[in-house]
Amino acid sequence: MSTIARTTVRKSDSKQSEAALPPLEPGDHLDQKTFHARYEAMPEDVKAELIGGVVYMPAASLKRPHGRSHSLLITWLQIYENETPGVEVYDNATNIMGDDSEPQPDACLIILPSKGGQMHFTDDDYLQGAPEFIGEVSSSTESYDLHSKKRDYERAGVKEYLVVALRQKKVLWFVNRNGKFEEKTCESDGLYHCEVFPGLWLDPDALIALDGKRLLKALALGVQTDEHERFSRLLDAAS
Repeated sequence: MSTIARTTVRKSDSKQSEAALPPLEPGDHLDQKTFHARYEAMPEDVKAELIGGVVYMPAASLKRPHGRSHSLLITWLQIYENETPGVEVYDNATNIMGDDSEPQPDACLIILPSKGGQMHFTDDDYLQGAPEFIGEVSSSTESYDLHSKKRDYERAGVKEYLVVALRQKKVLWFVNRNGKFEEKTCESDGLYHCEVFPGLWLDPDALIALDGKRLLKALALGVQTDEHERFSRLLDAAS
């Protein structure tokens, strides 16, 4: 999970209303609406997430492997978006996911609501609902990325969940089947093939090795498949 500062805009600049709200503290037990109001009143350099009704506030510093892995993850998804009109990538966007859940995933990929996606956008321009695909880069946050956050994503209906576990030096990919995440295995070609986004192919060894050229070579193969072409046509025809 990233600790990049928020880019969202507070709904109110009233110093009086901000002062009336208690500051967020790690471990606070809050509902989503209370968390959201307090979070918007916090300084802009504060990063916080609500996971299972509990406030998490990760450290602000990030090491090189996290930054590089995050950059490659976003690049991989952005190139897929470029090849697949009707989908969008988000980097560290606040996601209102439920009554006790407001995470800020490192990366997510959605089908646009106008194209039949399961998310929608709030009047004040937040993401609301469950993205079809979420990716997290985990080191110090692994303890909850693979546990409490994973449960939140599972419960909300995220269809596929990717975790780059830096300490383990491995990539974990989960698919939601009947409301439960099951760990996905690589295909015979050694790649992960995304199910909800045809053609989104991942070389996990390349991502762990920070080999961008090899990572994008696998993606190029995926977006050249008949499955990706059919998916693109379906999105194009959707209204």
